[in-house]
Amino acid sequence: MIVVVSLVWGFRYITRPAPLAVVVKPVTRGRVEHTVANTRAGTVKACRRAKLSPSIGGQIARLPVHEGDRVKTGDLLLELWNQDLAAQILLARREVMATRARARSACSRADVAAKNADRLSALLKSNVGTQERTENALAEAEALGAECNGARSEVLVREAQLAVAQATLERTRLTAPFDGVIGEINGERFEYVTPSPLGVPTPPVIDIIATGCYYVIAPIDEVDVAGIQVGMPARITMDAHGSRVFDGRVRRIADYVLDLEKQARTVDVEVAFTNPDDFTDLLAGYSADIEIILDVRPDVVRIPTEALMVDGQVYVYREGLEQINQRQIRTGLANWDFTEVIEGVSAGEQVVVNIDIPGLKDGASATILEETP
Repeated sequence: MIVVVSLVWGFRYITRPAPLAVVVKPVTRGRVEHTVANTRAGTVKACRRAKLSPSIGGQIARLPVHEGDRVKTGDLLLELWNQDLAAQILLARREVMATRARARSACSRADVAAKNADRLSALLKSNVGTQERTENALAEAEALGAECNGARSEVLVREAQLAVAQATLERTRLTAPFDGVIGEINGERFEYVTPSPLGVPTPPVIDIIATGCYYVIAPIDEVDVAGIQVGMPARITMDAHGSRVFDGRVRRIADYVLDLEKQARTVDVEVAFTNPDDFTDLLAGYSADIEIILDVRPDVVRIPTEALMVDGQVYVYREGLEQINQRQIRTGLANWDFTEVIEGVSAGEQVVVNIDIPGLKDGASATILEETP
């Protein structure tokens, strides 16, 4: 009998299933955040960027800037050939001067005539002089006064014509609307530029980018955007800067949903950089990702999110028994890295993270293949 029992026991021992090789991670206390991220790569954009072209056509006469040059507000960027307009301005100025001289002459004669009429009117009241002479003097004073007013009005007309000529001249010049750097120039001296025909866009002659302010615009899935509010903190990462994380805050949420063919419906969200010192390391056009922090739990029990089953269960490794047990937990906030545990496990326990291995079940024997902090 003892021999039979021994044989049965030995057979079961030999044919017992091999322990599962599990990867475990500890249950810890720490920070858990509820975050949302963009669905496709976002883009770093300058807060101010202008793509400039002259409003009239012509030949480029002056191009004092080059790509990469830093310019100040009001600096000349481009000037078309405008000697004809400069000559018109000179002519208009001289016409203004001549008209002003004629107006001074007419008004001087009007003043003299007015004084003469006043004197004759006073003499007539004293029964000195004649009615006819006084009336002729008054009529002459009135006529010369009208001539004076007409001359002054003509001065205003000539000044307006001068302003028109100056405005036309200004249309041949491009000046920097803000401090920035020249990003691109499409044109050379002596080349001709023409305004874009209606409905046919043409490349701008000069692209100027402000370097003192940047933000990221990125698409967020329509399902996630409802919880986002302006002012929420965010993290920004870029391929160009590897693992470096930049601090940011939500500055704008688009007022409409983008419905692009073969793509999920998304909403554009803008995140501004909060540290101005970061601007020196940025370039407009960098690809970027954003992670917006919706809520935070600073000190809670947490498990690696990869250990959580779809039904809210985890497998806890019992080190002394070399066994795993299935356990139901109640969760709170979660992200890709950690999930808050309200009840079900305690800090210090170990949970299985390779939950896709065959044979994983409650009570299965197991050995640790890898333990990660």
